[in-house]
Amino acid sequence: MAKRSKRYLESRKLVDSDKKYDLKESIKLLKSFKPAKFDESVEVAMKLGIDPKQSDQLIRGSVSLPKGIGKSLKVVVFAAGEKAEFAKRAGADEVGAEELVKKVEGGWVDFDVAIATSDMMKLVGKLGRVLGPQGKMPSPKSGTVTDDIETAVKEFKAGKIEYRTDAGANVHAIVGRKSFSEADLEDNINAFVKHITNSRPPSAKGIFVQNVSVSSTMSPGIMVKI
Repeated sequence: MAKRSKRYLESRKLVDSDKKYDLKESIKLLKSFKPAKFDESVEVAMKLGIDPKQSDQLIRGSVSLPKGIGKSLKVVVFAAGEKAEFAKRAGADEVGAEELVKKVEGGWVDFDVAIATSDMMKLVGKLGRVLGPQGKMPSPKSGTVTDDIETAVKEFKAGKIEYRTDAGANVHAIVGRKSFSEADLEDNINAFVKHITNSRPPSAKGIFVQNVSVSSTMSPGIMVKI
């Protein structure tokens, strides 16, 4: 087991592990924890009633949160010609075609989001072994394979987030920073939970959203009442 910091252990004493808190109460409790020396991210984790071994039950996508996430993401774009110019104009951090594919193939992954035009996927497809494990592989489901490059770059630069279920049927997302107001965090968390709830696969059985918790980078999780 990883050794927990004194700050973490002090915060954990404030959390009743047998209780599910109202969202407002959980945010207030989270913000009462002793702060770190940096502005911590706030994350939501949702345990879903799906079978992650069934491809038709996996959930993957992207969503723009009403208050953003307090961070400008580093976005790279695989595009050529006019679309590459659109990407640069929209604020992409790096744009390229074959040369960018070779750079990433060599192990360069210093970015948050990768976007590709549809015609570039014949080249980008071979990057699955590099980008797949990091959740950065462009995908139509997450809105990162698109020919509306300008809109996609602007949205992700502004904090649009990607999400995907893991092998344990959980989905995680950063929904803001600890410095956000309680109201802004509540708006973002509600928006994310509602979005995931509305993404229920038709083949999922039983209770879909089983547990929801919120935490910050350096804090214990707080269970939230749905």
